[in-house]
Amino acid sequence: MLHKTDPDVIFTYLTDASNMPGGSADEIYIPESPDELREALLRCSEAGKRITIAGSGTGLAGARVPFGGAVISTERLNKILSIDATRLRAVVQPGVRLSEFQTACEEHGCLYPPDPTERAAAMGGTVACNSSGARTFKYGATRAFVEGLRVFLPDGEEVRLERGTTFARDGKLTLTTESGKELHIALPAISMPAMKHAAGYFIKPDMDAIDLFIGSEGTLGAIAEITVRLLPMPERIIAGVVFFDSLDGVMTFVEEARQRSQEERAKASSDKSSSNEARNDEASDDIDLATLGIESRALEYFDKHALEFVHEEYPRIPANAVAAVWFEQEVTDHTEERLLELWYDLISRTTTLMDECWFAITEKDQEELREFRHAVPAKTYERIRELKQRKIGTDMAVPDKHFRALYDFYVDEFTKEKLDYIIFGHIGNSHVHANIFTNSPEEFTHAKTVYHRCVMKALELGGTISAEHGVGKIKAPYLRDMYGNEAIKQFAALKRVFDTRNLLGIGTIFEEEHS
Repeated sequence: MLHKTDPDVIFTYLTDASNMPGGSADEIYIPESPDELREALLRCSEAGKRITIAGSGTGLAGARVPFGGAVISTERLNKILSIDATRLRAVVQPGVRLSEFQTACEEHGCLYPPDPTERAAAMGGTVACNSSGARTFKYGATRAFVEGLRVFLPDGEEVRLERGTTFARDGKLTLTTESGKELHIALPAISMPAMKHAAGYFIKPDMDAIDLFIGSEGTLGAIAEITVRLLPMPERIIAGVVFFDSLDGVMTFVEEARQRSQEERAKASSDKSSSNEARNDEASDDIDLATLGIESRALEYFDKHALEFVHEEYPRIPANAVAAVWFEQEVTDHTEERLLELWYDLISRTTTLMDECWFAITEKDQEELREFRHAVPAKTYERIRELKQRKIGTDMAVPDKHFRALYDFYVDEFTKEKLDYIIFGHIGNSHVHANIFTNSPEEFTHAKTVYHRCVMKALELGGTISAEHGVGKIKAPYLRDMYGNEAIKQFAALKRVFDTRNLLGIGTIFEEEHS
C-alpha cells in the first residue's frame, strides 16, 4: 500500500470536477488490494482521523473534497475480475474506469447500460453516486444493474450484500457482518419522489439492503468489489439529432416520444425480470410491424445557447434552430425501416427543419452524433475551469407533467437576472442541467441565490434537488430544504450505525453540524 504525506502529492486529491475550494488532508492511502483497503480504514479509525474515499475525481457535488484527515484513494483497486457473457454478470473493483469496463463488456458481446457523461469515472464512484446518463431514460440508473457489493466499514468490519437476499421489515433493517456482528438500522421516515432521484440515502418500505449503499456517496463504507448485471448487445441502433424552430415543437416532440416509449415498455412484458428489454429488440421476423412503436433509449436536449456554444465545431447546425433533441432507438434488420418511418412522421409534425436534421444508421455516424452530444457538457466544464469559478448547474428533476413549468422558470429567472447560461440534458427524464457562468465572486454569489430559487421551485413542483450527481457537500443545505431537519437527524443516526466514530465522508449528504 502506498502512503503519501508530501503536500504536492496530496494537492492532487483535494478537488473534484465541481471546483469546490478549501480541500485539505494530512495523508493519502492508496491500497492495492481489499485487505489493504481494510488496513487503511483501520489505521485512520484507530487514529480518530476523518476519512474521505476518493475515486477518479469526476464528481460534480464535492463529495471527494476532503476537509481534514486522510484520503483513501481506490485508484489501484482497478481490476476487472470477471465478465460472464453467458450469465450476463461481471465483477469489478471500484477503481476500474467506466470506459474501460464498457469496452471490455462490448468485446464480450455485452452491454453495461449506465452511461454517465464522464466515462472517465471510476465504477466505485458511479455506484456511490448512483450515477446515470442518457440511456437512463430506458434502462434506469446504476442501481438497476448492481447485483452485489463487498463493503468495508471504518472499523474494518466487512459487509457482503447480494440483491434479493436481505430486506427491511416494518421500517427496520438488520445486516450481519462477515464476523457475525449484527447491525440494526432504523430507516428514516421519509417518502422519496417517484422519479429519477439521487439525493440522500435510498429509503423505501421493505427495501433491499443493497440499495442503502448505492448512492450513499462514500458515507457508510468503502466499496471493495462490485457485481453488476449486463445485457446482450442490441442488434442495431438508429439515431438522430432533431432541430426545432420553436420551443412548443420541442415540447410536443418530447412529450409524444416519451409517452409512446413508456407505452411500448409497458406492452413489452408483464414479467419484471424482462422490463428492461424493449419489444422491438427481439430479433424475430415474427414481429407484426404494424404494432411496432417508438421506444427511445435516450432523449437529450440542447437549448439555443448550447447550440451556439458548439457551432464553431459543428457549423451544420441550422442558424434558425432554437433547440435540438438527440435520440437513439434499438432496432433489428427486420424493424429498422418501419421504426424510421415512425420517427420521420413525428419529426415532420413538430418542426419545419426536417431536411436539416441529422440521422445516423451506421455505427460511425452514430458515434459522431454521440460526440456531438458529449461536446456540450465537455465544453461547459472547460469554460468553468477557464473562469476558475465553482460550478453552478441545476440537477433537479420533476414529474413529467411539471417539466415545462420548471423549464420556463429557469429561463425567466436567468433572463430577468441577466445571467449567462446554457441548458442541456436528459429531457426524457424531465431532468435538464441549466449551467450558469460567472466571472467574479460577486456574480457567483448572485447566481447561487438564483440557483436556490430554482431548487425551491423544483421542490414546490414535487421534484428532487438531485437527479443524478448526488448531494455531496455542495448540495447538503438543499437536502434539508427537501426533507426537513428531523429527516436529516434520522439520516445522521443511520450513518452512525455503520460509522460509529463518525469519521467517514463528514459534510457529505448532510452538513457537518448534523453529523
